[in-house]
Amino acid sequence: MAVIAKMCPKVRVCVVDLNQKQIDAWNTDNLPIYEPGLLDVVKSSRGRNLFFSTDIDAEIIKADIIFISVNTPTKTQGIGAGRAANIKNCELCARKIAEVSTTDKIVVEKSTVPVRTAEAIRRVMKCNDKGLKFQVLSNPEFLAEGTAISDLTAPDRVLIGGSQTPEGLAAAEFLAAVYARWIPRERILTTNLWSSECSKLVANAFLAQRVSSINSISALCEATGADVSEISRAVGMDARIGQRFLSASVGFGGSCFQKDILNLVYLCETYGLTECADYWNQVILMNNYQKKRFSEKMVAKMFNTVTGKKVSILGYAFKADTGDVRETPSMFVVRDLFAEGAKIHVYDPQVTRDDMWSEMQYTCGISPANTPKLDENVITSENALAACEGSHAIAVLTEWDEFKTLDYEKIYASMSKPAFIFDGRNILDHDKLREIGFEVHAIGKPDPNVFDDL
Repeated sequence: MAVIAKMCPKVRVCVVDLNQKQIDAWNTDNLPIYEPGLLDVVKSSRGRNLFFSTDIDAEIIKADIIFISVNTPTKTQGIGAGRAANIKNCELCARKIAEVSTTDKIVVEKSTVPVRTAEAIRRVMKCNDKGLKFQVLSNPEFLAEGTAISDLTAPDRVLIGGSQTPEGLAAAEFLAAVYARWIPRERILTTNLWSSECSKLVANAFLAQRVSSINSISALCEATGADVSEISRAVGMDARIGQRFLSASVGFGGSCFQKDILNLVYLCETYGLTECADYWNQVILMNNYQKKRFSEKMVAKMFNTVTGKKVSILGYAFKADTGDVRETPSMFVVRDLFAEGAKIHVYDPQVTRDDMWSEMQYTCGISPANTPKLDENVITSENALAACEGSHAIAVLTEWDEFKTLDYEKIYASMSKPAFIFDGRNILDHDKLREIGFEVHAIGKPDPNVFDDL
């Protein structure tokens, strides 16, 4: 919404929320989320044509277009628990819009939703007793955290799905005209509603599939002496495959990939497409395997025990240039090492301790309140050097640039020996680290202590 406000200065944009604390933060320079470049975009329009408010009813009445941009988490109980998306918030928004509106509106799904959610929204709003007409569009977002601003200002495509009726096509064209103020028309795609809703799920499933595919090969590389980076480069030079999303890692995280694949799995199961469901579920199983494999390798290489040992975790966000910890691989590694009795010190430049505990409670069911010694054995450090001092091992789990340029000679001197480094993102200079004295283990990289013919 901030980018629309910046690129369309004559369009009034208001973001509304029930949470006063969140809205208050959006009206300051201390935004409630971290995203490179976001503050500058917000400041360029805030108070001019970009506003943040808790007066939801008043803003609904004023609006011509209303975007539904609410959370659709995976259900934790009931039918489809663990796979299906909970669209309760979308329905609540639809009911509020129908209740408050005094004129016809265009209502746009921004949230990632199951296919045919638009039909539910449309039916709810059609029941209004004021004779109002609502056109429902699907306009999924394809941005990536960390590059969101550039993804929005120069997107690969903008997708708008609508009913294939004169009214639906007119609504889609009305929204397309907003984007066309800065995006070439050939990049604005229009489809039917169901293709648009499905495309978002499929796009994320394909990206996650590539990550799991190369991660499966990383395990084979470690077993055979091949180098996953060399394989990625060779494979990626094939124009049919391309180079994107072929970097092996400890696994994918974030709010989208796992949730959307599970949603896709559930949809396939619902329609009796068992083999299709099993295929996409394997992407999740491989990701879980990769995270567990990393934890188990750390324990195995450290003489099969980490009990009482200090282990440093560099990076807790699921990727660099964000503070998002949802489904972050770091959380699962920390959980596994804690279960093994390690004393864990975590450093991430954008993640707070409260955020760390909140996600661990939500996803793993673990918190200081219900898990003895968790608070005292999982420490958050002010900087990387403090996290690493006196450590037995370091695990690099987020690809922050600052981790590439740390003074590893100084760090090595302070560590217990032998000093281990486990590179879960393949961002470090492994040969240099070995010259310093570290025992280095990395995703998909051959271990020179195992292979003598590299």
